[in-house]
Amino acid sequence: MFNGNCEEALNFYVKALNGSIGQISRFADAPAANTMGMDPQNIMHSHFMVDGNMLFMASDGAGNDKDSGIVSLTLNFTDTGSIQNVFSKLSDSGTVTMPLQDTFWGATFGMLKDKYGVKWMLNYDKPKS
Repeated sequence: MFNGNCEEALNFYVKALNGSIGQISRFADAPAANTMGMDPQNIMHSHFMVDGNMLFMASDGAGNDKDSGIVSLTLNFTDTGSIQNVFSKLSDSGTVTMPLQDTFWGATFGMLKDKYGVKWMLNYDKPKS
């Protein structure tokens, strides 16, 4: 849920995650009784795809959510370059809460809160030698 900047956030995630925006329904598309007093151009429902097999749904919501970051999303990677690239893009104008680093459990791991308040955990389990 976003507070009026869902479309901006989706465009940010297109670049950060190399994804694509699918279906978008705006409040203007709904019958007048179902607009919940929202800006007609705000997004009521949308689909965001990554790699053709990961689907997120996003919305501007009903305008009463104070914090869009109440959920942490975890992304798992298969190589060092990809995790570094995505971590850098998602953290742009956000807050890194744990820098991307090698961990004692054999992974590269980091956490951040992006500029839209969404919390992310990124993980790459290194191959065992």
